[in-house]
Amino acid sequence: MKHEDTVLAVVAGFVDTLGFVALFGLFTAHVTGNFVLIGAEAAGLGQGVLMKLLAFPAFIAGVALSSAVVRARGGKPPATAARPLYALQAVLLAGFLVAGLYAAPVRDAQAPAAILCGLLGAVAMGVQNAHARLVGRPGVPNTVMTGNVTQAVLDTLDALLSHPDAAARRIARERLMRTLGPLAGFGIGAIAGATTYVRLSFGALALPLALIVWLAFRSGAGAPATESRDAAR
Repeated sequence: MKHEDTVLAVVAGFVDTLGFVALFGLFTAHVTGNFVLIGAEAAGLGQGVLMKLLAFPAFIAGVALSSAVVRARGGKPPATAARPLYALQAVLLAGFLVAGLYAAPVRDAQAPAAILCGLLGAVAMGVQNAHARLVGRPGVPNTVMTGNVTQAVLDTLDALLSHPDAAARRIARERLMRTLGPLAGFGIGAIAGATTYVRLSFGALALPLALIVWLAFRSGAGAPATESRDAAR
């Protein structure tokens, strides 16, 4: 699906930033940041360590749930699992939204309602992280931008500094074009996540939820044709 990675990057940037702002620095879209924060809190420089510790198994649970969804489809092509995976993520994001509204205003990082809210967000983003690997969809990472930034810089240098191999320059330009969309999308999502949370609290999660529901319908529209082609081979 065209621009799918860019839309998913918007979702990741939005949800990750909203979780960070609303839940005492919790990263929902990737676990690396939480490891850093756990280290800081071990030195007494933060708060909400329990939530961040539990976010790791919650993220793993999201990956495991995604794998179970794909395995439950038996011999069907992995690509046809896109719609149920998006549906699963939408349910979890809806749970994140509802739990957040119930917990708001979140003033205690150790409050059970706040922890539940954060864990639902981590499970939802665990599903998104696992999605591309499970369905075998070509594209670029859409939840963590470090590798994308590195690749974009390398490709820019190859494209601008007259790489001696014309084919290599063309490949670098094409890859750069694929990478810039998710990079911009993540940044836009991050800004939107913070600014809309200030105005709408956890109700702001309705936007990424709507994007995931839209992707579910779009992926479902193309699944029957894909499945029938694979079955005919």
